[in-house]
Amino acid sequence: MANPASIASISEAQQDRLIAGFTALAVAIHVLEAAFPMPLPGVKPGLANVVTLIVLLRHGWRCAVWVGGLRVLVSSILLGTFLTPTFILSFSGALASLAALGLAYSLARRWLGPVGYAMLAAMAHMGGQILVAYSLFIPHPVVLKLAPLLLAFATGLGIVSGMICLGIVRKLPAPDIARP
Repeated sequence: MANPASIASISEAQQDRLIAGFTALAVAIHVLEAAFPMPLPGVKPGLANVVTLIVLLRHGWRCAVWVGGLRVLVSSILLGTFLTPTFILSFSGALASLAALGLAYSLARRWLGPVGYAMLAAMAHMGGQILVAYSLFIPHPVVLKLAPLLLAFATGLGIVSGMICLGIVRKLPAPDIARP
């Protein structure tokens, strides 16, 4: 795993380009993913989150927050869901996921790898969405009764995302923190 402090060794303009590039990739994946039918409402593979995980592992939590947050914002504008319930659920899931990743990154970095982070992020994302859906949109016990099924899907999809991330990170060259 790369030294996340490497992001501090590059200029602010280079950081901005790095974040913009990763965000563009994540947005493209998110928009493509939106074209596929979902087996259950709120359940989709979350492959755009692989980009956020790679950024977390290679460049640290601060960059991952920018990429994850901007991805949700830009994707919602492109898909026409900005400020709709879909956006609110997506954004709340992203916030929960990024908060869980931040906590895990600061407390358990040496024990977690891509699969562990991905599972944690997917479960936090789904948990955040369930709580917001119940609190704001559908305050009915059936939403909470769906939680185990939705969290099981999130766990499985998190494992898949983590394995994809692991495969990509292993193939990437080690970052050269002295590179301009």
